[in-house]
Formats: sequence, structure tokens, C-alpha cells
Amino acid sequence: MNKLFKTVSQVSLGLVAVMAIASCNQNANTGATNTTNDSTASVANANKEEKIVYINSDTLSEKYEYYKDVRAKLEAKVKKAQSDLQSKGQAFQREVAEYQQKAASMSASDRQATEERLARKQDELGRLDQNASASIAQDESTEFTNVYNTITEYLKKHAEEKGYELVLTYSVSNPTVLYAEKKMDITAEVVEALNKEYKDKKAKEKK
Repeated sequence: MNKLFKTVSQVSLGLVAVMAIASCNQNANTGATNTTNDSTASVANANKEEKIVYINSDTLSEKYEYYKDVRAKLEAKVKKAQSDLQSKGQAFQREVAEYQQKAASMSASDRQATEERLARKQDELGRLDQNASASIAQDESTEFTNVYNTITEYLKKHAEEKGYELVLTYSVSNPTVLYAEKKMDITAEVVEALNKEYKDKKAKEKK
């Protein structure tokens, strides 16, 4: 049952956080000094025109309702699977304890038959654990791919409307952006727009 504990607990918005809107061509094989200077100058000019912006993925994971709903749904599936496996595991342990108490008074053939039956049950529990873990991992992949696609599709439209050439992401655990002016942070407007889009979608689905 240990596999299930490793599933949703390890999910982070890193799965949906890398959101490049337009490519930045870099020539790594040219002179290092010139490349650095040219790149610095280019970024400085781009910043002045607000062509490069960033999103705080920690804030996005805290405030994006779709992401939170998906995570809650996956965590509920993990808890249910854990509960089912724990119940079956406890029932199996009771059977083993009962057999151990009676083994001395059983015939050799009965002991062999019981041990074989218990071994099959133990194997079955192992398969149930593996199947549950695989099913949840598949659900996790599908759900967060959908979240990723929703975010990137919105950002493509948003970037085109605003004239952004690149959207970076920042998080405490993965600080791709080490420093940026506050005016380049578009997290609040993106979260607001994404939540409105998600709310409207849910409203349509209820009709």
C-alpha cells in the first residue's frame, strides 16, 4: 500500500508551470562576453516594452480553482483506495492470525491448503495495490495535462492580446526567475481570468 502514498502528495504545479509563449533564439557557440552583453541589452530593451512577463506558480496553485479542484479530486481517490486496501489488508491479517492459532490442531493437508489460499490472497492484495496506483497515476497525468493545456491556451491568447513575447514562471522551489520588476508579474490578472473562465465553464456544464 506504500505506493499510493507517493502519488498525489508529490504533485506540484511544476507539471503545468513551464509556459513559453514565443521562442527566444540564443547562439551558445558565439563569444561568451559578446553573447552575455547582447543578451543583457536585449532583455533590458524587452523589459522596457514589457514584452517579457512572469507568473508566480505558487500563487497560481493556491488560487486557481480548477487546479485546486483537480488536486482535491485526486487526493480523494487516493484516500478511498488507501481505505479499501487497508480494510482488505486488515481482513487478511485476521485470517493469518486465525490460521496461526489453529495450525497446530490442523492436519498437514489442511495446513497446506490454507497456506496456499492465504498466499493467493496476499498476491491479490499486491496486485490490487499496483492496479490502484497505476489507475491513480493515469488519472493524475490526464487531469494535470488538462490543467496545463487550459493554462497554456489562455496564455497564448493573452500574450497575443498584450503583445508579450515570453511568459516565464517563478516558484520558491524552482526559481527560474531570480529577479524581476513587480510590473512584470501578471499572476493576479491571469488567475482572475482563469477562474472566471473556469466558473463560466462549470455554469454551462450544469445547464
